[in-house]
Amino acid sequence: MPNVLLVDDDEDTRTLLHEGLQRRGISAHAVASAAECLEWVRDHDVDVVVTDVQMPGLSGVELCEQLRIRHPDLLAIVLTGMGTYDTAIEAVRSGAYDYLTKPVKLDALVVALQRAFDHLAVDREVRRLRASVDVATPIPSIVGSSAAIRELSAMIRRVADADATVLITGESGTGKELVARALHELSPARHAEPFVAVNCGAVPANLLESELFGHVRGAFTDAKSSRSGLFLQAGKGTIFLDEIGEMPLEMQVKLLRVLQERTVRPVGGDEEVPFEARVITATNRDLESEIDEGRFREDLFYRVNVVPIAVPPLRARGADILTLAKYLVEKVATRTGKHPPEISPDAARKLMSYDWPGNVRELENCIERAVAFSGAGNIELAHLPTKILDHQPSRIELSTAEVSEMITLDEMERRYVRQVLASVSGNKTHAARVLGIDRRSLYRRLETPGTSSGSDDTRL
Repeated sequence: MPNVLLVDDDEDTRTLLHEGLQRRGISAHAVASAAECLEWVRDHDVDVVVTDVQMPGLSGVELCEQLRIRHPDLLAIVLTGMGTYDTAIEAVRSGAYDYLTKPVKLDALVVALQRAFDHLAVDREVRRLRASVDVATPIPSIVGSSAAIRELSAMIRRVADADATVLITGESGTGKELVARALHELSPARHAEPFVAVNCGAVPANLLESELFGHVRGAFTDAKSSRSGLFLQAGKGTIFLDEIGEMPLEMQVKLLRVLQERTVRPVGGDEEVPFEARVITATNRDLESEIDEGRFREDLFYRVNVVPIAVPPLRARGADILTLAKYLVEKVATRTGKHPPEISPDAARKLMSYDWPGNVRELENCIERAVAFSGAGNIELAHLPTKILDHQPSRIELSTAEVSEMITLDEMERRYVRQVLASVSGNKTHAARVLGIDRRSLYRRLETPGTSSGSDDTRL
């Protein structure tokens, strides 16, 4: 329970407010002067000081200045008479958190105190998370301490030394390549060997086979010399096939044979060449749904999905959002030669309430923008993108007094299905299991009037 100290030379006002706050369950103590206040806060835990402005000795404005210097973590609320707006502004400039006009209504004071308590809670959480940023993380390059990240880290450590093929799944921007690199770096047998990454969706289909398996001289028009592919260039290290769900079907057939035989045949060559690299794959697609749609081979899926690792979306990582934000602030500031700005409590609260559909990649973009706009000051609400400021967390209203806000059962079902889908990182197979329906039923429930399941973006 936060502690409040009342400072007022008028005994009646002091007693009235003190007894009123006590009845509301707020822990409060009262003193008659600024000098008594400074003495009390020196020896006791105080969170908020509520002070009158006009008092013998130090005024309320001067008291705010002293509190700001001696106890910067403490908040002050000043009570000022009617028509003394300039005095209130002066008090705020001197370090006061808020002000109220006298005579003070108890309800208004309680509301102001609750705002101050909320501000303190967020500020302390931000400072706690800032302090934890420099603490060594369980795995290099993976920042965070949420339950989801601890589970992910434990899985990475458990399978890092294995040779089995790994399939990393997760939404775009969650850091799947970081997980792949962590698996490589934590492998005693492979960390000193090459880590070779290729985005299967970024290489043209007609070049992908040569890129992965190599080619011999004369295999095609521009093949003026032989070249080993990425599978062989990885040596005894790791080859990471990112966005494997984008791989054309004809290449999927060839990759399946490579994984089964543990050999590659260069384009235009006659000999099979064995490779020793560990194979790690990743995708942001639901491959089981892709199999249903005929876009991914089922036999290849079982070959790459020997060890599945799911990377949690940022919205499922709780306070990691602030930890990552602080980490990224320091990263961006260091790169641009600036002193790392602080994140204000209001901005931190907005970062925590946003859903982050673009995950860590979107957060990094947001922080880079905020650092640029903050100049030499702190990161405030105004420095965040408009879509974050305007965001309202989605929720299902089970009851409402307003008829205009009521929704149909069909719409409520669609919203609930989308929430379940979002909670399992967009994996339609997993969502269908949670809901107790098959995937085709899931598609139908996601449809809105006038749309088809094929056009519905289910990664919400």
